[in-house]
Amino acid sequence: MSDSAYRVETTSRLAQWRIDNLASCTYRKSDPFKIGKWNWHLSVEKNRMLFVKLYPEISNLTRDNPPIASFIIRVVCSVGDRKSLTHPEITDKQLKNNDDFVWSIEVPLTGKFIIDVEFLDLKTASPDGGEPCSIWAEGFPRKRSNATALVCLGRMLTESIHTDIIINASDGSIGAHRAILAARSPVFRSMFSHNLKEKELSTVNISDMPMEACQALLSYIYGNIEHEEFMTHRLALLSAADKYDISDLKEACHDSLLEDIDAKNVLERLQNASLYQLPNLKSSCMRYLVKFGKIFDIRDDFNAFLQNADRELISEVFHEILGAWKGF
Repeated sequence: MSDSAYRVETTSRLAQWRIDNLASCTYRKSDPFKIGKWNWHLSVEKNRMLFVKLYPEISNLTRDNPPIASFIIRVVCSVGDRKSLTHPEITDKQLKNNDDFVWSIEVPLTGKFIIDVEFLDLKTASPDGGEPCSIWAEGFPRKRSNATALVCLGRMLTESIHTDIIINASDGSIGAHRAILAARSPVFRSMFSHNLKEKELSTVNISDMPMEACQALLSYIYGNIEHEEFMTHRLALLSAADKYDISDLKEACHDSLLEDIDAKNVLERLQNASLYQLPNLKSSCMRYLVKFGKIFDIRDDFNAFLQNADRELISEVFHEILGAWKGF
């Protein structure tokens, strides 16, 4: 049996283990695969029933900070009409060893099948005994190298201290500082350095952003954006980052959008990846749809995508599908 029989493919928060054949009485354990901070294993045991287990690899990290996992796990028959069995959603379950999650399946399974695990969240216990903390909120790119300066910049914005330019959003206005905008964006710097209307009138019109999203953009520029605010306005911030050439914001949005690709957002993410030239996001969306077979789960949405998406992007998707078929 080749090593590929034990390999688990991963992307973003999704893991898939493809099993070509399982004898009537047998046990199989996957190679380790990394999701979040931990290495994980899947195992299957077939006797009178099929037992599926998901657990973290034993390590000092697991002993000291066992994952508190929320996930959806499915077994999908990979031939014919792709029948699937889905375990009820697991929420905030601490996993320390290979007996903490066991799924007993009575339905007989033959031939090829896929074990599909979609991690919704991974948390660790709070060191001060408070609520568990999501590990995917820990990496939020908020600069803390000079906390005092950031607080002062934030106050300049929120308290309108000596503002000298007005930002007009689609449904409101807010004061800002042209020096700070110019320092963060070469596009703003060009506006204020030449005899353009923005310099003459001391206004910048951002008519394609509502006030809340515009406030989030300024909060990022001034260094005092909150994680929830960032997550709420990621796509609008990505568009603004591209428009005003704020490369660090574009990278932050890109990294964040890579982390939680799922069936509800994958087509929108794919179109944004194409629009804003984000090759890693495009590749991850393609893998999710094609290599992991999720295109079968969103047929109606995909049909609507085919009616409205850019022709070149549609062509890329079909080339990806054809390439995957050649591998079988």
